[in-house]
Amino acid sequence: MKKVTLYVLVSILSLGSLLSSCEAAKNTNRTQRGAAIGAVAGGILGAVIGNNVKGGNSAMGAVLGGVIGGVAGGVIGNKMDKQAREIQTALPGAQVERVGEGIKLTLGENAVRFDTNKATLTTAAKANLDKLVPVFQSYADTDLVIYGYTDNTGAVEYNQTLSEQRGAAVKTYLASKGLNVSRFTTKGMGIADPIATNDTPEGRSQNRRVEFAITANAKMVEDAQKEAGR
Repeated sequence: MKKVTLYVLVSILSLGSLLSSCEAAKNTNRTQRGAAIGAVAGGILGAVIGNNVKGGNSAMGAVLGGVIGGVAGGVIGNKMDKQAREIQTALPGAQVERVGEGIKLTLGENAVRFDTNKATLTTAAKANLDKLVPVFQSYADTDLVIYGYTDNTGAVEYNQTLSEQRGAAVKTYLASKGLNVSRFTTKGMGIADPIATNDTPEGRSQNRRVEFAITANAKMVEDAQKEAGR
């Protein structure tokens, strides 16, 4: 993370120097120049964060790499810190990771189980998802992308379809508990991005998982910007 901070700082200083010497920039006020620097810095930081999401999920990196930055970003970050703690308390077996201004949530096979070669949630899986519902309800101003994964057993095409069906099954179940379905997007990842070896039963068990990317929706961003402007 220190390398990320240094990279962004150098970029900001370089941009600031460029704007100071640019004739067009001389006709802008300090607030306008600051906004320009902040916007570019946020984009740089977002790209770096997106490329460093653990597990190698580039799709999730793109989602979690979006950075608001500044005071508004800090407001959002504080809310995400709190939500992450509540998720960890509600479901201790989950892997909860704060990434940028969002949350990466990984539910392994022990948290979300499916019947063999099916997209049917087991009773245990439903019970674990039930523990997350109150947290998701408390943070209604967040969007969630659900990523379904399989191990590498069987044909690639079959696993791709199965992963899509499993992600959809989680979305459908959460919606049945009263959560707004428009908050959820699903992506089937198939055998991609293994987090463990597929050469052992234990490793394959870890790769059969569901991941969530939790980010601020437009309303949370707008509210944070208003709060930052006070």
